[in-house]
Amino acid sequence: MESHGSSFSSPRTYLRALSETPARLARRAVSVSTSYEEMSAVRARSGSDMEKSLGWLDLIGFGVGGMVGAGVFVTTGRASRLYAGPSVVLSYAIAGLCALLSAFCYTEFAVDMPVAGGAFSYLRVTFGEFAAFLTGANLVMDYVMSNAAVARGFTAYLGTAIGVPAAKWRFTVAGLPDGFNEIDVVAVVVVLAVTLIICYSTRESSVVNMVLTALHIMFILFVIVVGLCKGDWNNFTEPGDPTHPSGFFPYGVSGVFNGASMVYLSYIGYDAVSTMAEEVRNPVKDIPIGVSGSVLIVTVLYCLMAASMSKLLPYDMIDPEAPFSAAFGGKWESRVIGVGAALGILTSLLVAMLGQARYMCVIGRSSVVPAWFARVHPKTSTPVNSSAFLVAKGR
Repeated sequence: MESHGSSFSSPRTYLRALSETPARLARRAVSVSTSYEEMSAVRARSGSDMEKSLGWLDLIGFGVGGMVGAGVFVTTGRASRLYAGPSVVLSYAIAGLCALLSAFCYTEFAVDMPVAGGAFSYLRVTFGEFAAFLTGANLVMDYVMSNAAVARGFTAYLGTAIGVPAAKWRFTVAGLPDGFNEIDVVAVVVVLAVTLIICYSTRESSVVNMVLTALHIMFILFVIVVGLCKGDWNNFTEPGDPTHPSGFFPYGVSGVFNGASMVYLSYIGYDAVSTMAEEVRNPVKDIPIGVSGSVLIVTVLYCLMAASMSKLLPYDMIDPEAPFSAAFGGKWESRVIGVGAALGILTSLLVAMLGQARYMCVIGRSSVVPAWFARVHPKTSTPVNSSAFLVAKGR
């Protein structure tokens, strides 16, 4: 692959490169890299190296933390009520199998080419720079916008947990359009705190994620145990309204697959783990265990949560917007769920912010954006520039 000088070194260089856009695009659009180049010359453009401090247990923690967010508390109810009924348990199993197959693909690439670029780097060595750039740009935009929305969701769930309306923590700015005029102070503080953690050290980020993920799983296990103990097995086959379809498959086999297509969104997050391949001590061993193991663990948790909810209530009585809170009914149970969801938001936010920074860093290495984004701080061994810039854009 040809070597590219930076087009952003000076205003004159940038203007000259801009005038050469058609020729440069034709030359670079289908230009592919190699695994060797990505792991040597391209990686060297970051200056310092990212520290290899992660093992398979860290990757499992990142995978579980990134996938098990607050969304499962809503998605399960919607898929059960509208698509699958009690067979939503099988919907989660099918979606988990599909996620596992996709995880195998990420694992294969990450073992062969342990760099921080994830899907961007994989496309760059197979389909060329143009396809890689489109994918990388979409991924970064997706991370930035979804992280902003997720951070606002933290305020809502925290308010539920402590009994304070989220509106009391937000203030309105006069003169801005409705819907864009509320400043969520808690969300801003949370994003800044997570940014400081991921900039300080990837190893310490893993420790924080492990603690938060362990606490979150404890709340999930509480939901599972209480649901399975308090529920009625008849709810797996009998609807609340006798006029509605009955049985374990009230919407048929097609309903199971429709539900699977909906709950698959709950598995999004394992791809961010592949962006940390450059920081893994033993990629050949740790990446397959970390990525695949996290998907398997999450699949088991999701199936148990779905079974718990299905046992608590007939499928046609489930609230699609707040299934678990409505199923438990009690005020203190709703607060417990609020705490668990808030912890899930923190872990998914931390993992997503780690992933977006590494995507931006590797895109900088490719000279598509200024090389400043590719710099790895020599003291922290993290892409501080990319992390800070993307947080500023997200705010």
